[in-house]
Amino acid sequence: MNPQMRRYYEARANEYDDWWLWTGVFAERDRPGWDDDVAALCRALAALEPARTLDLACGTAFLTLHLRGEVTGLDQSAGMLEVARERCPDVEFVQGDALDPPFEPETFERVVSGHFYGHLDEGQRERFVTVARSLAPELVVVDSARRPEKPRESWEERLLNDGSRHEVYKRRFSAGELARELGGGETVHAGQWFVAVRTRG
Repeated sequence: MNPQMRRYYEARANEYDDWWLWTGVFAERDRPGWDDDVAALCRALAALEPARTLDLACGTAFLTLHLRGEVTGLDQSAGMLEVARERCPDVEFVQGDALDPPFEPETFERVVSGHFYGHLDEGQRERFVTVARSLAPELVVVDSARRPEKPRESWEERLLNDGSRHEVYKRRFSAGELARELGGGETVHAGQWFVAVRTRG
């Protein structure tokens, strides 16, 4: 993730959950089926068997909350982690770079990452998969689903509550496309707004 996007997510920390909860600047958007798909995604993650898990680029821990087992969260944003610690007081959170995390190989049984992979360029994606596979034998990636009104890949303008505007690189996937990029895997969730894929090996 480039420095511009890092600054954006730090600035967005206190309002990031507006996107999940359909509040703030998102309240006026037409997102049919959003709440149902958010709930279905959370149920799918909660249904994963408990494991020693790293939530890589965990953000505000909106999804971390639904992971079972011994969970560690990592994010580069101090602001995001402040929100995450309030939401999940029993989870250990670490500030660090998701592409260069401060953990030894094979520290975990599973790496989960939500809405991070879709912001990475090709070289960063390769680095992400290499790092994740070194840390755990299982990887679960959650990201945005392909939608007919949105391009598969684009730079998008994002508006924050303070009126500031930011450019963000974004990709969207079908579950099959995401699985193929990760080298094969099984669908954990394939909804109207979100996809999640689990890969092992």
